[in-house]
Amino acid sequence: MTAEKKRLIEDRDRQKNWRQWGPYLSDRQWGTVREDYSANGDAWNYVSHDMARSKSYRWGEEGIAGVSDDQQLICVSLALWNKKDPILKERFFGLTNPEGNHGEDVKELYYYLDATPTHSYMRMLYKYPYNEYPYSWLSEENRKRGKHEREVELIDSGIFNDSRYFDIEVAYAKEDVDDLLMAITITNRGSEPAGLDVLPTIWFRNTWAWGNDPNKPEIYLDDKGVMKVNHQQLGNYYFYCDAKSEAVFCENETNTFRFSQQFKEGSFKDGINDYVVFDNPGAINKVHKGTKAAFRTDWVIEPGQSKVMRLRLAPKYLLKPFQQFDARFEKRKREADEFYNELQRTIKSEEEKQIQRQALAGMMWSKQFYYYDLDVWINGDSNLPSLSHERKRGRNYEWNHLHNADIISMPDKWEYPWYAAWDLAFHAIPFALIDPEFAKHQLLLLTKEWYMHPNGQLPAYEWSFSDVNPPVHAWAAWRVYKIDRKLQDGKADRKFLEEIFHKLLLNFTWWVNKKDNSGNNIFQGGFLGMDNIGVFDRNSKQLPTGGYIEQSDGTSWMAMFTLNMLRISLELARENPTYQSLSTKFFEHFLYIAGAIANVNNEGISLWDEEDEFFYDVLHLPNNERFKLKVRSMVGLIPLFAVEVLNEEIFQQMPEFTARLDWFLQNRPDLANLISRWGERGKNQRHLLSLLRGHRMKRILKRMLNEKEFLSPYGIRALSRIHLDNPYILYANGSEFSVRYQPGESDSYLFGGNSNWRGPVWFPVNFLIIESLHRFYHYYGDDFKIEHPTGSGQMLTLREIAVNLSQRMVNLFKKDINGNRPIYGSNHIFQSDPNFREHLLFHEYFDGDTGRGLGANHQTGWTGLVAKLIQPGSPSVQKK
Repeated sequence: MTAEKKRLIEDRDRQKNWRQWGPYLSDRQWGTVREDYSANGDAWNYVSHDMARSKSYRWGEEGIAGVSDDQQLICVSLALWNKKDPILKERFFGLTNPEGNHGEDVKELYYYLDATPTHSYMRMLYKYPYNEYPYSWLSEENRKRGKHEREVELIDSGIFNDSRYFDIEVAYAKEDVDDLLMAITITNRGSEPAGLDVLPTIWFRNTWAWGNDPNKPEIYLDDKGVMKVNHQQLGNYYFYCDAKSEAVFCENETNTFRFSQQFKEGSFKDGINDYVVFDNPGAINKVHKGTKAAFRTDWVIEPGQSKVMRLRLAPKYLLKPFQQFDARFEKRKREADEFYNELQRTIKSEEEKQIQRQALAGMMWSKQFYYYDLDVWINGDSNLPSLSHERKRGRNYEWNHLHNADIISMPDKWEYPWYAAWDLAFHAIPFALIDPEFAKHQLLLLTKEWYMHPNGQLPAYEWSFSDVNPPVHAWAAWRVYKIDRKLQDGKADRKFLEEIFHKLLLNFTWWVNKKDNSGNNIFQGGFLGMDNIGVFDRNSKQLPTGGYIEQSDGTSWMAMFTLNMLRISLELARENPTYQSLSTKFFEHFLYIAGAIANVNNEGISLWDEEDEFFYDVLHLPNNERFKLKVRSMVGLIPLFAVEVLNEEIFQQMPEFTARLDWFLQNRPDLANLISRWGERGKNQRHLLSLLRGHRMKRILKRMLNEKEFLSPYGIRALSRIHLDNPYILYANGSEFSVRYQPGESDSYLFGGNSNWRGPVWFPVNFLIIESLHRFYHYYGDDFKIEHPTGSGQMLTLREIAVNLSQRMVNLFKKDINGNRPIYGSNHIFQSDPNFREHLLFHEYFDGDTGRGLGANHQTGWTGLVAKLIQPGSPSVQKK
C-alpha cells in the first residue's frame, strides 16, 4: 500500500486529520455575490480588483498558490513585485463580466501541475512578466472588441516575447497534518538580469470586525526569520523563512480612506503594498506585529538562474526548521509518484498519464473553503451600518436557511469561485478514482439541511440558488458508489447510498411538484445548465410569446433521474426488501414519463418529430396552441441518457417488485410498448429500460454521428452544424429570434455571454453520451452495429463508438502529428515553447470545429472528466 493511501485511510478512520490544511484559498474573492452588500445586486462593482487590496473581506480570502486551514482562519500565499507594476501582485487579475467581450475572464498564466488527495504534496506554476503588467491595455482592448471577435488574452500583449518573465514554482509538502513545508523556486527565463521582490505572506481571515468574535488574533516577530502566529481557535503556529528577509506587518482591516475619505488611525490590508510599491514606511506597523505579515526578500536574478526560498508553518518552535527540508520534499514527491504509478499502472501512453495527472491536480487545487450564511448576509452584522431594505427581498432571500462553511470543489476558483450543483456531481466522478471519501462527502453535502431547501430543491449557485440545474445527483451517487465498491474490492458503502437516496427522494418530489407545470409528466426547468442553447432565454419568467416551454431535455433528465433512483432502490432492496415498493414506484413513474413524451397531455402531440426523426422542445402558448421549436441541439440527444439495464437475477431475487411490475405491464400495455424492447431479453438475459426503441435510437445516432451535424473531431457538438447555413428563426411579437451554429465564443448576451452552447463541445454531456452508449452495448452486445461516422460505410458496435468518442475527447489535449495540441489552437508560444508546451489548461468548453479551448481556463471541474476517460475501461458499466 502506498504512503498516500495510508494517509487517506488514516483520515477516513479519523486517526489523523490530513485534510486540515490544503489549497483552500479562492483565486478570486472580489466580485462575488458573498461580498456584495449593494442594494441593487451589482456584485462585480461592489468589490472590484482595484478595491480588493484595500478592503477586508467578510466571507473568505484569496491568494496566489494559497493554502489555509479548513476553516480558513490562517492563510498563506505568495505576493510578488517586479519593481515596475503599480501594485503588488497579491491576486490574479481578470476582467469582470461587463468588461470582457465574452464575459469574465482571468488574464494570467498559471498551471496546477501536481497534487495528492491529502495535499501531502502539491505544486503549481505562475508566469510573472518582468515588464509592467498591462492592466489598462487588457481592459481597453477587450472593451473595443465586440461579441463576434475573440477576447484578448495576456499572451496577446507580447509581454512574454523573448521569454521576459519569471517562472514562479510554488510547492508544498506536509511533514505532518499541521506542519507544512513551502518551497518557492524562481527562474529568470529571459536574457537579462531582473529584479524581483518575493513576499510569502501570512494573515488571518478577519473574524473580529463584524461583532461576532471578540478575539483578535496576532502575528508577531519571534526571532530572526521566525513569526509566531497566535489564534484563539487554532493555537500557536510558527512561520519560518530561510532567506535573508525583512519582516513587515500590517492589519487585515479595510482602508476606509480609499473608499470614503474617512481617516482612521493604524495600518490596513494594503499596508504592505504601499510600503513596497510606494516606499511608504508609514503604511506598515512600527512594531513587528499585526494580523497580516510577510517576509520581504529583494532579489536580482540572472538570466537562466533559479533561486529557492524555503518556508515552514509548524505548530511548535523548532531550532532547526530546515533540517532535512529537501529530503522531506523529495520523499513526498516520491510518494506522490508511487500513488500515481499505482493508479496509472494499466495506462500505456506516457502522454495520457501526464494529462490525467495534471487534470487531477487541477481538481485538487480547486478545493475552496466556501463560507456563506444567508441570514447574516441579508440582515447584516451588528458592527456594520444598517443595510438597504431592498436586500430583504433581493437575491437569494428565499434561502435564508442556508449556512455553508465547508471545503467544496469549485468549477474554477477564479471564474466560478462558488459551487454549482450539477458541476459538483460531475466533479465527483474523477475524484472517486483517487479519493472516494471526498467524492461521497461532496455529494452528501448538498443534500444536508443547511444546503438543500426545506422544499427539497438543491442550491444551484450563489448568483441564484433558485435556478435549476439538471438532476444528475442521483446518477453521480450511483456512479461513485460503484467506483468506490470496485476500489474497496467489492465492499459497498450502503450507508452512503441509503443516506443520499432518502435525501434525493425529497429532491425528486420537488421536481415533480414544482417543475411539471400541468401535472402531465412533461417537465420544465429553465435553462438547465445549457445557457444559450434555446431560441430565447428558457429561464425567463415571461417568454416573449407568453406561455411556457415543454422541455425535451427537462423531461428526459427526469426520466434519467427516475431510472437512477430505480437502480439505487433495487440495490438497497438486496438487503432491505421494503425498498422494493419504491423500486416499483420509480419503474411506474418512468413509464408515465415515457407516455407523456409520446403524447403530451393526451392531445396527440409528441416531443419526437417523425418527419425530422429528432426530439424537440414544444412551445405551449397561452391559447393552448403548441408547436415544436425545431432546433437540432443537445436538447434532442438527452433522451439517450435515460437508459438502464437490469439483469434477470434481479427479478428472481425480488418477488414483490416483479409481481407488481408484471401486473402493471399487463394492465398498461400502452405504456409498456413505449419503452425499448422490455419484453426481449438481450445479451446474458438482460432487460432494457430506455426512452428509445431501437428505430429511434438508430435515427438519433445517425444524426449525432454525422460529421455535417453533431460529430466533430473532438466529440459531440452542442448544436448541429447544419444550423451554420440554416439558422433556426422564430418571429414573435414583432421580434426575430434565431439560433445559428457558432463553434467558438458566443455572440449572445444570454446568461452574461461567457459561455456558448450553440456549437462547441462540452465535457459533461459528452461524458453522459459515452456512458449511455456503453449501457446500450451492455444490452445489445456485439451483434448490434451502427455506421460511424455516418456515411463512412464503417459499422461499429456501440462500445466501439463510445471508445472512439472518448478518444476524440482525450485528443483535445494530446499532441497531433505536428506536435500541436488542439486546445491551444494557433498559439505559437503555447504549442512550441519548451517552457509552456508541457503545461496544460483545462478549459470550460471547446471549439466545435478546431478543438481550441474556450471559456474559463482552469475548469478542471467537469473537464477533469478526461481523467476518467483516460482510465482503462472508462466509463464502463460494471456488472450489476
